[in-house]
Amino acid sequence: MAWVPAWASSLLRGEHRWLRGVLGALYILAAPALWAQPAAENAQAAIHMLDYVSIDYPEFVQDGKVLDPPEYQEQLEFARQSIGLLQAMPHAPEKDALVARAGQLLARIESKAPGVEVAALARAVAADVMRIYNVTVAPRQTPDLKRAAALFQAQCAACHGAQGRGDGPAAKGMDPPASNFHDEARMRQRSVYGLYNTITLGVGGTPMRAFSELSQADRWALGFFVAGLRVAPHAADQGEALWKHGVGKGEIGSLRALVTTPALAVAEKGGADLEAVLAFLLKRPQALEDSRPAPLALTRARLREAVAAYAAGDRQLARRHAITAYLEGFELVESSLDNVDSKLRMETEKEMMALRNAIDSAQPADAVARQVERIGTLLDQADEKLGTGGLSAGAAFTSSLLILLREGLEAILVLAAIIAFVLKTGRRDAMPYIHAGWIAAVVLGGATWAVSSYVLTITGASRELTEGFSALAASAMLLYVGAWLHKRSHAQAWQTFIREHVTAALGKRTLWAMATISFLAVYRELFEVILFYQALWAQAGPAGQSSVLGGMAAGAVLLAGLGWAILRYGVRLPLGPFFAATSALLVAMAVVFAGHGVAALQEAGLVSVTPLGTVALPMLGVHPTAQGLASQGFLLAVIGLAWFSSRRRTGRSA
Repeated sequence: MAWVPAWASSLLRGEHRWLRGVLGALYILAAPALWAQPAAENAQAAIHMLDYVSIDYPEFVQDGKVLDPPEYQEQLEFARQSIGLLQAMPHAPEKDALVARAGQLLARIESKAPGVEVAALARAVAADVMRIYNVTVAPRQTPDLKRAAALFQAQCAACHGAQGRGDGPAAKGMDPPASNFHDEARMRQRSVYGLYNTITLGVGGTPMRAFSELSQADRWALGFFVAGLRVAPHAADQGEALWKHGVGKGEIGSLRALVTTPALAVAEKGGADLEAVLAFLLKRPQALEDSRPAPLALTRARLREAVAAYAAGDRQLARRHAITAYLEGFELVESSLDNVDSKLRMETEKEMMALRNAIDSAQPADAVARQVERIGTLLDQADEKLGTGGLSAGAAFTSSLLILLREGLEAILVLAAIIAFVLKTGRRDAMPYIHAGWIAAVVLGGATWAVSSYVLTITGASRELTEGFSALAASAMLLYVGAWLHKRSHAQAWQTFIREHVTAALGKRTLWAMATISFLAVYRELFEVILFYQALWAQAGPAGQSSVLGGMAAGAVLLAGLGWAILRYGVRLPLGPFFAATSALLVAMAVVFAGHGVAALQEAGLVSVTPLGTVALPMLGVHPTAQGLASQGFLLAVIGLAWFSSRRRTGRSA
C-alpha cells in the first residue's frame, strides 16, 4: 500500500491505542442497533409464517377434516418454525407468555380446530410479536405507485399476469398456482405488511422467491400496488369522499395502521364505509402524508395523552408523552420561532421542562393539567408568530441563514483555530489528519441525511443523545488540545519544543486528537443542521423552498468568510499571544460544548432537570439548570486549577 499516506496506513493497521478506544466507544454506542438486526429478522419471519397460517389454514381444514394433507403439513411446519424463531428472540417481559401462545396455536392446528379460531389466534400472536418487540412494520415514507406499476410488469407479470390475475405465461402448470390478486376472499384477509413480507422473504417450497435485490422502498411500493389491484374505481372515489369528511382518520390514519390492518378486519371494525376508506388509501397513500399533523399539533396531542396517562396513574407513560411532545413536535419549530420571538421560545421550553419535573415529583393530577394548559397558551402564541400558511419568503431565508450560522459558528471557530495553529507553526504534517476528520464528518453527515430521509425515522431522543454524547466527547478533546497549546504558550517552552522536534512530526496522540476534534465539531453541528433543515423545508412549503436554499448559500458564504478572517489575521499574531489566544478559545469552546451536551441529554430525558433562574445564553452553552451549570462550573474549576499550577511551574522554571 505504498500509495496510502502514513497517517492513513497507520489508521488502517489500528496502531493507535487511543484511537482504538474512541472507535470502541463508538461501537458500543452503535452495538444495540447491530444486535437488534437478527432479532428483527426473526420477528419478521415469524410474523410472515403466522400470516400464512391465518389465511391458508381455514381453506385447507374445515369441519375437523383436512382437505389438502400437504398444505396442512405446511401449516404445522409454519407453526413449529414460528415457535423456534420466537424462542431465539431476546429476553422480554412477555416473551415466555408469547412462546406459550404460539404453542397453543400449534396445539389447535394439531387438533384440527375450526379455521376461524386458528386464524384469530395466529393474528393475535403476530400482533403480540409486533407489540412486544416493537417491530418496524411500516415504510419510511409513502410509496411511489407509478414506479411500483413498472416494477410489477418487469418482475411479477410473468407469473401473476399483466392484470395480476395469476394467468401469466410462466404460471402454466405451476403448483401451487400463482396468486390471483383479484381474489376477494383471499385478498381481504391479506395486509400490505403481509404482502411486503412475502415479497421480501418469498414462500418456501413454492416458485415465489424472495426479491431481496429490490430496495425496501420498492418492496413496500409493490405491496401497496398488489393490494390495490382489486380496488374498483368507484370504491376508491367513495372512500376519498368519506376520508375528506374525517372517516377513518382515527382507525387507519397512519402508515402503520394502514399496512397492518387487512380489509376484513377493517370491515369488522367500521363496516363498509371504513373499508371504502381503506380502498382509497391503498390507491392514494399520499393522502396520509397530506394529513400528517404539524409539529405543534403533535405537541398538543402528546400533551393531552400525558395528562390522560398521569390521571390514570401511569407516570412513566406520562413522562414519555411529555418528552415526545417536546422532541418530536416543539423542537422542530424552535429554530424558526427563535428568529421571530426568542423570549417565547425560551419560555415555552422552560414550561415543558417544568411539566416533566411536575410528573417526576408526583404532583397532583390537576397541577399537571394546569401546567399543560399554560403550555397550550404558549403554543397558541407560537402558532400566531409562525403563521399557519407556511413561512413567508423572507422568514424562510432568515431562518435558513441563521440555522447555518448558529450551528456552524462553533465548528468553524474550532476548525479555523486549529488550522491557523498548524499553519503558523509550520507543522503541515497535521493537515491531513484535520482534513480527514472534517471530510469524514461531511460524508457521515450525507449518510445521515440519506438515512433520515429514505430509510429510518431519526427520533427526537436519538437525535438528542447523539448530540449530547458527541458534544461531551468534543469537550474532552478540546480540553486536551487546549492544554497542549497552553504548555507551549511561553516562548521558552516553544523553543524547547522546536529543538526537541526539529525533524519530527507532532506527537501521534495530539494529531489524532486534532482529527477527532475536527470530526466531532463538524459532525455534531451537521447532524443538528440536517434535521433542522428537514423541518424547515417542510414548513416553508414549495413556495418558500427556494428561499431556504438562498439562506443556506448565504450562511455558507458568511461562515467561509469567518474562517478566512481567523486564518488570515490569526497567523499574524506574535507566537506567544497566538498560542495563548488559541488555547483560550479551545478551552472556552470545551465549556460551551459541555453545556450543550448536558442540555441535550436533559432534553432526551437521560439527565434530570433542576431549573435555576431564567437567564439563558445558548451561544455560550449556558442553560439555566443546576446540572448544566454545575458541569460547566466544575470544568471551569479544573481549568483554573490547571492554569494556576502551570503558572507556578513556569515561574519556578524562570
